[in-house]
Amino acid sequence: MGPSSNSSAQWCARLGTALLWAAMALSGADFPQAVIGNGAIRAKLYLPNPQSGYYRATRFDWSGQIPSLEFQGHSFFGQWFEKYDPKIHDAIMGPVEEFLTNGAGLGYAEAKTGESFVKIGVGALRKPAERAFQQFHTYEIADSGKWRVHTGRGFVEFTHVLGDTNGYAYVYRKTVRLAAGRPVMVLEHSLKNTGRKTIQSTVYAHNFYMLDNQPAGPDYVVRFPWNVRAMADLNGLAETRGTELVYLRELQKGESVFSALKGFGPDARDYEIRVENRKAGIGVKQTADRPIARMNFWSIRSTVCPEAFIDMRIEPGGAFTWNITYEFYTLPQHTQ
Repeated sequence: MGPSSNSSAQWCARLGTALLWAAMALSGADFPQAVIGNGAIRAKLYLPNPQSGYYRATRFDWSGQIPSLEFQGHSFFGQWFEKYDPKIHDAIMGPVEEFLTNGAGLGYAEAKTGESFVKIGVGALRKPAERAFQQFHTYEIADSGKWRVHTGRGFVEFTHVLGDTNGYAYVYRKTVRLAAGRPVMVLEHSLKNTGRKTIQSTVYAHNFYMLDNQPAGPDYVVRFPWNVRAMADLNGLAETRGTELVYLRELQKGESVFSALKGFGPDARDYEIRVENRKAGIGVKQTADRPIARMNFWSIRSTVCPEAFIDMRIEPGGAFTWNITYEFYTLPQHTQ
């Protein structure tokens, strides 16, 4: 007698997981990782691990690292930096996120030297004797918390639990989910405050877009649904034109563009960012269900990075949720 439909489904699921990990082993993968797909998108993710993870620095949330995402033969993320070390603050790829409280780690201002403060998605960090918080410094991790990772068809769910750290504690859940049969990826987040103190923070996605590895230059355009204004001098490398930010020439090694951007309003509908490259013939639309609190733009030759910030305030026992959606597409003249 054959197995029941339920047991068959369970057996297939176990076989699929086994084949996934076997394929990773045969590929010589050095870091914990997973591959997901939905028929339209194929994405590889590096998984958090305090001992063997690809990224072990203390700036960015360890979950949801996407070193590659492919759609219709095109790529959207990759290694934009030259030097790799797991402890380098920005040796990371994909639409990763960073949490900051008044420009520092959560609880940094009140922690004494030798005590711990928090970077959400990283853990409890030891505060050294220093004049001020250093965003790009890799701190000693006093407690990396507990990570759980669950992979299913078209999604990877990360859960990070951090116990009491000077009154701060949380359960952070992030799911990278591919919409069924569509070129859409959603980052679903929830942050529950399980500590004694209020969590007040901002979070931004540092997208590190690399559309078919094209260099930052006039083939790129970044579009918004509002008239965009750069608050800093773009030094003749880029400029804003109505609802667009454009490059005036191709950036060379060592050159960069950085500015805060203004023009958005308080409605979540203003959180709409399109990055397109006419030579590659592709684009990505990024939206969210929370309003933009602050907006930056940073770029070097190898990557284009609009950075939209979301504010949150979570009282003890409370929770905050937010979703960021990425829709990948080909430009009309390149549609097959």
